[in-house]
Amino acid sequence: MDGVKKLLAGEALSREEFVYLLENRAHLQPMLTKKAEETCLANYGRDVYVRGLIEFTNYCRNDCYYCGIRRSNCYVNRFRLDEDTILERCAVGYGLGLRTFVLQGGEDGGYSFHRLANLVNAIKTRYPDCAVTLSVGEHPKEVYQSWFDAGADRYLLRHETASTSHYRHLHPERQSLQTRLECLENLKEIGYQVGCGFMVGSPGQGVAELAEDLFFIQSFRPHMVGIGPFLPQKDTPFRNEPSGDGELTLYLLSLVRLMLPRVLLPATTALATLLPKGREQGFLAGANVCMPNLSPEEARKNYTLYDNKLSTGTEAAESLQALDKSLQAIDRTLSLSRGDHIERTKPYV
Repeated sequence: MDGVKKLLAGEALSREEFVYLLENRAHLQPMLTKKAEETCLANYGRDVYVRGLIEFTNYCRNDCYYCGIRRSNCYVNRFRLDEDTILERCAVGYGLGLRTFVLQGGEDGGYSFHRLANLVNAIKTRYPDCAVTLSVGEHPKEVYQSWFDAGADRYLLRHETASTSHYRHLHPERQSLQTRLECLENLKEIGYQVGCGFMVGSPGQGVAELAEDLFFIQSFRPHMVGIGPFLPQKDTPFRNEPSGDGELTLYLLSLVRLMLPRVLLPATTALATLLPKGREQGFLAGANVCMPNLSPEEARKNYTLYDNKLSTGTEAAESLQALDKSLQAIDRTLSLSRGDHIERTKPYV
């Protein structure tokens, strides 16, 4: 029980103590879920911050074994949104009241870093009261710096797993955990609000790997953490692997909230895809962010990281009224503000 006491007291845990929390989930989850919800409410109130997600390219140079837009997948209908389309989607989102835009895509050489910097600058020029989040993978530090200088505020880069051997199981040889972690450090040094995260139930993952992920997050102290269940995609090497555990995902959200009380923590689309009312369950477990989709409908259909992804209803940004109603049912409030990390809130013009 020392691990539980230390977690609730805000003290650092050892890997062994994280293993204990994971192995004793059955009797700890109800209590820690309640504590995580209380912690979230104490720090952010009942607000759930809404980001407008724009999936702008599904071209990718990488070949991650779990990902439906991997380079080797010849069955994907590839797309790349042009700047005018992206700015039009931002205009739609702004009209809906959104004040954060998340540009997500594969590592696409068709979007040079200059091109993306110009796009970020264009968004910030038109909407100076908005935050821009990028999620476009691994790049040199000077590239990250150029995007930050152009106005990008946040960067999401899931570490996927903090275990070197597990990372190798999920990725081809040319990709390395060391590079991924160096990118995260560089982003933090530059001044981004930084997000990392991992899939729950990815092939080869066990308690030891999950404990390593929690230990890394505890040490790195990101501003955002993205955790969602692994979901297979039919055109990948992991097509026949089972989906991750939704209840375990909820438990891990609670552990992260208790570890990092002020973290920005999304209830992911993958969780909503796997579990009925998965997003709402995520908020009750300590999450406080959601990212409804602003992408054009055709892009949503072709951004196939995994099968059966939700892309309509409360997942779509145009349905904010339905999302608001679902939040009211669990005593939460839809917030259209920038929703910065508490310790990174800064004035803007």
